Amino acid sequence: MRQTLWSAVQYVLPHHLISRAVFHATRWRTPFTAATIRWFVRRFAVNLSEAAESDPAAYPTFNAFFTRALKPDARPLAADPAEWVSPCDGRISQIGAIQSGNLLQAKGRDYSVLELLGGDAALAQEFAQGQFATVYLSPRDYHRVHMPCTGRLRCMIHVPGRLFSVSPATVQQVPNLFARNERLVCVFETDEGPMALVLVGAINVAAIETVWAGLVTPPAGDTVTRRDYGADTGMDIVLQRGGEMGRFNMGSTVVMLAPASVRFASEWQSQMPVRLGQGWATGLNESV
Repeated sequence: MRQTLWSAVQYVLPHHLISRAVFHATRWRTPFTAATIRWFVRRFAVNLSEAAESDPAAYPTFNAFFTRALKPDARPLAADPAEWVSPCDGRISQIGAIQSGNLLQAKGRDYSVLELLGGDAALAQEFAQGQFATVYLSPRDYHRVHMPCTGRLRCMIHVPGRLFSVSPATVQQVPNLFARNERLVCVFETDEGPMALVLVGAINVAAIETVWAGLVTPPAGDTVTRRDYGADTGMDIVLQRGGEMGRFNMGSTVVMLAPASVRFASEWQSQMPVRLGQGWATGLNESV
């Protein structure tokens, strides 16, 4: 009952106003910042020993702590260079094949690739027979997103929307949640074909960044915007397997879309925890 009530209340909350307030509050430099970080570490059992900076007092703002870097050896990549790796820490919400252009959100609820990608029919068709994995990043997790494989950036699409919570309880209650929330679609060309990383915003997630464009959300306006990349645009961006591609300022969800030639390892199932760098998929093509 409490979960149902919380989901219902979210329909009337001023999502973006709350998130803008959080955006500014997490960047304040106050005498209480270190104490707040210590409380958060205890409350959510954050493992600061694996962070590049393990002292809470070393972070000037709460956002600097939340988007913290890891030690160089904290997340080794799967040894086989042909194996795709998890792009982030978190828990698998759903994983499997895209069926009839739809992705499973939760039991009894699905949504379309077309909606997720902001209405681009041609792009959605590229993933019509592909695979997908949805990973939820909890407050305790590392909040940077990395490349599952080497890829050349094709385009970046910002899709405006609401900012419902992406907690498991809300995902089960709100229809089309990932296709309703504000999100950033990053499409890459890989040796296996097209791959998309969709960074889904949520309440309190007031900003999403990429390594090539910096702070992308929140932008002005409420229309879908797209920027193309490649040699002919003067911005030819190739990111290596395991390299950082973006980050959430506060936690959220990543939806990865992969071509039909990629197969997820059978051991990865819904509700399983994953860590950045773990091998979880292989391609059918020989080149890497």
